[in-house]
Amino acid sequence: MMRQQLSELVASLGPNPWIQSLLILSLSLVIAKLAELTSVKVLPRLTRRTTTEIDDRLFEILRKPVSISVLLIGIHLSLLPLAIVEPFDRYVGSVLATLAVFVWLGFALRFANLLLETLARKRDIFTFIQPQTLPVLENAATVILMGGAAYFLLLAWHVSVSGWLASAGIAGLAIGLAAKDTLANLFAGVSILADAPFTVGDFIVLESGERGEIIRIGIRSSRLLTRDDLEIVLPNSILANSKIINEAGGPARQRRVRVSVQVAYGSDIDQVRRVLLNVVQGHQEVLTDPEPRVRFREFQDSGLRFELLAWVAEPVLHGRVLDALNSEVYERFNTEGIGFPYPARDVYLHQVAE
Repeated sequence: MMRQQLSELVASLGPNPWIQSLLILSLSLVIAKLAELTSVKVLPRLTRRTTTEIDDRLFEILRKPVSISVLLIGIHLSLLPLAIVEPFDRYVGSVLATLAVFVWLGFALRFANLLLETLARKRDIFTFIQPQTLPVLENAATVILMGGAAYFLLLAWHVSVSGWLASAGIAGLAIGLAAKDTLANLFAGVSILADAPFTVGDFIVLESGERGEIIRIGIRSSRLLTRDDLEIVLPNSILANSKIINEAGGPARQRRVRVSVQVAYGSDIDQVRRVLLNVVQGHQEVLTDPEPRVRFREFQDSGLRFELLAWVAEPVLHGRVLDALNSEVYERFNTEGIGFPYPARDVYLHQVAE
């Protein structure tokens, strides 16, 4: 129906088919040139009013595909008056459709890269786009777009895609079963980057007890550097399904240091509080906000348990500050005459008459 209407419209241009074809081709050239001039002269004036650059670059990469598409449509319409016989008519249409597919494939690839670059600049919002995941996303977009282009090429050449789709489904199932562990790590890596339970530089404690700093989050695995400078490579699928303590999580990266100490029964608890607070006052790596504090925790078998609570700026400082405070508490308690309890047991010997 549409082809008949186009033929009637073309016939109204004149009796000579070659003149009709030439007029249509000339008109398509004019429209293509107008479309290109519009994208060069008019659209940039509109995009200057926006604060982003994505629309400027979008119209820049869209200019050529639009003008070439208009020209290809014009060439196709210009061949209608010539009444090219089959199968040459179908071949010409397939060739023009193939050219259009390649033109728009190039546009789609450039637009996908532009979109990913724009989103990568806003990693605080789109957390799943990281420097290490950007190449993977670009490759995934390329594969998807190439697959779509292959589908349209088959349609352009009137090839049935049902068999191809069935074969692709079977091949995909076989590949998925063979690489299920790799795919599990891949999807887990994407979920870790998107959900961000931890980031590079955080100190975490694994469910198995290892503690260290995250030095890399990859697509297949992540790497943990322990305090012994040992690197642990962890598959992302295990990390994603494990309980992890993130010491740098929460509203700030500050870490609380707990110094637990026991004093003998009969000690002056006010003196104990004063000495413990004096230990942290003026310590270079102990924060004043939150303020250090002392808590009387419990009565134990051998003594009274107190806890000195202080904060450090980074989790990496925890071990060093704890060592310094423990040493200072021991020295100050000895100086102040505060006794440390120790287990004592009285043994009574009773001689049984024979």
